[in-house]
Amino acid sequence: MERTAVNPWDWSIPIGFNQAELVEGATKILFCAGQTSIDATGAPQHAGDMAAQLSLSLDNLEAVLHAAGLGIGNLVRLSIFTTDVDAYRTSSSGMRHRLAAAGVAPVATLLGVTRLAFPELMVEIEGTAVS
Repeated sequence: MERTAVNPWDWSIPIGFNQAELVEGATKILFCAGQTSIDATGAPQHAGDMAAQLSLSLDNLEAVLHAAGLGIGNLVRLSIFTTDVDAYRTSSSGMRHRLAAAGVAPVATLLGVTRLAFPELMVEIEGTAVS
């Protein structure tokens, strides 16, 4: 599989995402449901703490990826839904570092929403991975 970043301009690179990614020769594509800050029983965690919710949401996404034999390095697309865009932007450095450590800058969309499945949740991450 070959991945090629497509960036007709470079403003998004310092904040951790490409404008597009061309994937050639992939044999597996995994579409992941949105992952949130919930524990193994489905109970929301870290009410009011965006950084902790973001970290657990990414942990949960990584668990789904691993269950399919993939990892963070296979992510090519993220959709991030948040009830507080400003809080997300000030708390997202941990996620950017985890993606960078895996050597990826997936295409991404950040969306502000009124609420998520549980009122305590502030962020949800949906991913697409390839191998």
